[in-house]
Amino acid sequence: MLDTEVYSNTGGQASKATPIGAIAKFAAAGKRVRKKDLGLIASTYGYVYAAQIAMGADNAQCLKAIREAEAYDGPSIIIAYAPCINHGIKAGMGKAQAEEQAAVACGYWHLWRYNPQLEAEGKNPFTLDSKEPNWDEFENFLKGEVRYASVLKQYPDEAAELFAAAKENAQWRYNNYRRLARQQWGVDPEA
Repeated sequence: MLDTEVYSNTGGQASKATPIGAIAKFAAAGKRVRKKDLGLIASTYGYVYAAQIAMGADNAQCLKAIREAEAYDGPSIIIAYAPCINHGIKAGMGKAQAEEQAAVACGYWHLWRYNPQLEAEGKNPFTLDSKEPNWDEFENFLKGEVRYASVLKQYPDEAAELFAAAKENAQWRYNNYRRLARQQWGVDPEA
């Protein structure tokens, strides 16, 4: 699944995948609620292979997730970060791969895999592939896209609040992924 964070087929309407603070159709002053985490929702079933990738950020992780999903004997979903024209990337759409790399580096997008086969082996099925982000670059990343820069231009007072909420939400997601990756799996010897 390509995650463009808007309904691309309807001209960029806000959706449940639109992040806090982004301008989209029907969210002209910036969306006010956090985006859903479809991959993590799928992983809660326990029998669905799920992953988040960004090809421009880590080709090896992308290929590993695709191979694992294909090899898994059950349902699989891979959510790929996909910059689109509705983002208004100031560097241009020709730099979409670099935009993906910047999104992961600053913590806007996270790379992870959930492989139910590992749980059957007594291992943690959740793997966080993203390194600790450089959170200092988060706001600069937002300002590099018109969907965020427009909020700053049109609603400067609200922009600071929305950008801080977007960063806080990204940090919350990353910390949640890190917690999942550290969990103990298998049989508890003391039980």
